[in-house]
Amino acid sequence: MRALLRLAIVTTMLELGVTSVFAQLPNCPVRQSPGTLVQNPLALGSVNGVLQVDLAMRNGVDESGFMHYCYDYPPNTSNFIEAPTLRVNPGDEVILNLANRLTADPSHTSSMPAMDAGPGVPGTDCQGGMITDTDTNMHFHGLSIPPVCHQDDILDTVIHTGDPPFQYKFRIPENEPPGLYWYHPHPHGQTTTQVEGGAAGAIIVEGMEKYRPEVSGLKERILILRQQFYNANSWIGGPFQFTLNFQDSVPGLYQLPIVAMEPGQKEFWRFVNATTQAFIRLQLQYASVPQQLELIALDGVPLSAPEEVNNILLPPAGRAEFIVPGPAAGVSGQLWTMGVSTGVNGNPNPAQPIFNITTDESVSKVDTPPPAAHPLPAVPERFSGLENAVPTARRKLYFSELQVTPTFVKFFITVDGQRPRSFNAHERPAIVTHVGAVEDWTIENHAEEMHAFHIHQLHFLVLAEDGIKYAHPALQDTIALPPWSGSGPFPSVTLRMDFRDPEIAGMFVYHCHVLDHEDAGMMAKILVKAAGGENSNAAGQSPKTAALRKSKSRQSGL
Repeated sequence: MRALLRLAIVTTMLELGVTSVFAQLPNCPVRQSPGTLVQNPLALGSVNGVLQVDLAMRNGVDESGFMHYCYDYPPNTSNFIEAPTLRVNPGDEVILNLANRLTADPSHTSSMPAMDAGPGVPGTDCQGGMITDTDTNMHFHGLSIPPVCHQDDILDTVIHTGDPPFQYKFRIPENEPPGLYWYHPHPHGQTTTQVEGGAAGAIIVEGMEKYRPEVSGLKERILILRQQFYNANSWIGGPFQFTLNFQDSVPGLYQLPIVAMEPGQKEFWRFVNATTQAFIRLQLQYASVPQQLELIALDGVPLSAPEEVNNILLPPAGRAEFIVPGPAAGVSGQLWTMGVSTGVNGNPNPAQPIFNITTDESVSKVDTPPPAAHPLPAVPERFSGLENAVPTARRKLYFSELQVTPTFVKFFITVDGQRPRSFNAHERPAIVTHVGAVEDWTIENHAEEMHAFHIHQLHFLVLAEDGIKYAHPALQDTIALPPWSGSGPFPSVTLRMDFRDPEIAGMFVYHCHVLDHEDAGMMAKILVKAAGGENSNAAGQSPKTAALRKSKSRQSGL
């Protein structure tokens, strides 16, 4: 019903007269013209164990009326680029200074009112308060770093426009799995608008070749799929288009982006679904024939062994790293999303090609050198032994929705036995656990549209779907929940949650990563108490943990 309403309300881009979205913007970089070669984003690597980056968050409206949001590097210059890839090694220190230079535009107001970020943390730079459409912050999706001020806190960190640059300062854990992560804004109520405007970039933790030697020496491509909407004043999806590395990818409206490959040469592709609401099913086709892909990693974690697949389902925020075969000389191809049925109330996710592939020698090739080799960390692997761990608790959670009016829906993620409620930053955490716990969560979908479960600070082991156990469980941080049919059993996944790492002690969130659902309330808090069970302060830290972190910071210079 709601999908039909959405389709009735949405006007196509052609009817809107959208002819170009790559004009020079006053505050954001010019984006690449459609139908040209796809290039890897600028990569910024650490030097002597430190990656220091200065970014500015800006926005600007293009000639079609679309509001871009951009992470500009370097800031305060006239010749900047957008959303660089951050390349780090386990153990590296990251110092990221984020300047908020957002401006309000009365003709293009946010789809969400000001939201309350919560009570804040006294005596810190993370004071909470109201979030408006010119406020921002940053989340380092998938990384296991502390949920505290200046590291990976999104509950109380509100960076106001015009403030001095806010400094994020943290270390990549020594045992962080090598792979693909990403960064994006997470100000509650404004996340959708800023991410769909383009504010998202890749993070790569080096060392994949040590876990999966199959990638050694292969050319590497960083591919980031984003999504642009032209009705930003409405929660109703569409009309939208994909962009691939900021190049428009809209069949029938623009020429598709082009990837030029050497005939017969394998490549290592690292793909981020940085869309706000698109579930995609990737498939590589040469001369319209599906190809086998060698899946290496999901959500930044190497698989225990490569898997041969001909499609990969990625929810919003999902990442996949895989080896692709090179086409034969003279053979063209395409990377497709094969379409995903998201339910009677879900947004359309149709099949469509994303980019073209050519071996034409007349097309200039983009150099994509292989990543440098890095040693394995001399510490135990993160998540080791999780599959055989004995769970200390079992919980059931579920997604649900309430249609209040034809155009207003409430969104909930609820612990079974609690009252469904939309996210409120001032409410107590829905779940309280402790460092050292290993819990099995069954997540059900009681809604007639697809959702995507994500939790901050950690990965979970996917044990089962609809009660059927997986033979080879994989670690992920975001997973799709199919829509309920309206009758019969609810779709479900069973996940093993790993709270053993003391660095994740504190207050953080889990939510649906369909971002307009999250902005509309489909999010909740979890408190992980430090070992010993001390009472927590407003930041979610125990006094002992806070003191230890302060001591460590002084010793390490953090």
